[in-house]
Amino acid sequence: MINYRPIARVLSVLLLIIGVLMWTGIPFSAYYGETPLPLLYAGGTTIVAAGLLWLLSHRKKGGVLPSVAELSIHKREGYLIVALSWVAMTSFGMLPYLYSGMLPSVPDALFETVSGMTTTGASTLTDIEIQPRGLLYWRSLTQWIGGMGIIVLTVAILPLLGIGGIELFAAEAPGPTSDKLHPRISETAKRLWFIYVGLTVLEGFLLFFAGMSPYESINHALTTMATGGFSTRNASAAAFSPTIQYIMVVFMFLAGVNYTVLYLSIKGRWAEVWKSTELKAYFLLVLSLTLLFTLRVYYLTDADWELSFRDSIFQIVSLITTTGYVSADYTSWAPSLTMICFVLLFLGACAGSTAGGIKIIRNLVFFKNSYLEFKRLVHPQAIIPLRLNGQIVPGRIITHIFNFLLLYLIIFVLGSVVLSILGLDFVTAIGAMATSLGNVGPGIGGVGPVDNFAWLSPEIKVFLSFVMIVGRLEIFTVLVLFTPYFWRLN
Repeated sequence: MINYRPIARVLSVLLLIIGVLMWTGIPFSAYYGETPLPLLYAGGTTIVAAGLLWLLSHRKKGGVLPSVAELSIHKREGYLIVALSWVAMTSFGMLPYLYSGMLPSVPDALFETVSGMTTTGASTLTDIEIQPRGLLYWRSLTQWIGGMGIIVLTVAILPLLGIGGIELFAAEAPGPTSDKLHPRISETAKRLWFIYVGLTVLEGFLLFFAGMSPYESINHALTTMATGGFSTRNASAAAFSPTIQYIMVVFMFLAGVNYTVLYLSIKGRWAEVWKSTELKAYFLLVLSLTLLFTLRVYYLTDADWELSFRDSIFQIVSLITTTGYVSADYTSWAPSLTMICFVLLFLGACAGSTAGGIKIIRNLVFFKNSYLEFKRLVHPQAIIPLRLNGQIVPGRIITHIFNFLLLYLIIFVLGSVVLSILGLDFVTAIGAMATSLGNVGPGIGGVGPVDNFAWLSPEIKVFLSFVMIVGRLEIFTVLVLFTPYFWRLN
């Protein structure tokens, strides 16, 4: 039987954090002469809801407070908490938009909030620069919250509440594996967040010294490290100087690296860093595609070598890491390059990073195992294991990855069909589905890098909001809730 007390308790902490973070936008509203009431009321509403859930989790049963055992989290509670947390975060996260009238319709506010929390970066705002600064800060902050996953943040403080968090971390952490940096899962979460916060602060300072205003440097540091892509400018990254764009490239690339690898590099354990097959593949893929695109863009357009290189590496890194910033309209370069960019919508960066998509490690396992299958056909009696990072990959992991890839493809195809039925043309349907499922942001067709999602119907926006959550939680965490096995008592 599912224990709802710990679920209510964790949700109360999550909503408390969300409510307090909403209020951090009030100083920006006050500084720019805007009304802070939408953020004030939205934060207050969220904190009140958090208090009610806290009281519910502490409700006495037979005159006795719940014991530690009654507040323990098991596998099913862990998955349910993660799913309900995203419902709660997006439901309350859209209140500032609704209270202010910035996005008065629920489908638009829901889409913008889900896009932020899932770090997708797709937007329904047609003119970003005229929007209130305090609300744009909240918009950027939603991506930073969702970047590492607020669940992981909560795991770091759960011991203070008497709740263990390994189940939450396993359900929330992106990628096929959740490497532990420390024997205690709460210490792992803390280390991840220290790295995340540290890189965000560092990038913010560098962007400021490169010429960004303090306000814009804060916003872009938040959305870059989250691999989110929300910008305070209509032209996105194209509105800034080459120096700023190069800084963003570096931090987008770092944000796409497995945080375990980042931790090892900070500790100076380079021998272990170089063992990462995924990191090598990530670096070589970015390098090779950048060289290819630079040559093609230079000869296809009137851009010089520096601009060709900068636009190429920026868009390659932005798409692979699913950040979604735009420095140029990549769909205008050449059909062949547009097709490559479309494929990159599925790829994703390293597992254990804030990036979305399938992840490089899953693609490595698929292609390596497919190649070894030919060898197994020639030598049917031989035992030929698949190795990554010098270690044998268990069959259970390979099966899980193959199931994930198949489900990902099925969901993409079925979702594209649904979008076509709802009125989108073929190219826009596959572009919107690919970018939403991969949490990228810009796609192709009517949702390309110079377009947005404002013109889509309310039904499509709600559908894509669900798709973004499925993609962010990597399919299984959501779909397992729709299986009869999950709800059985035993």
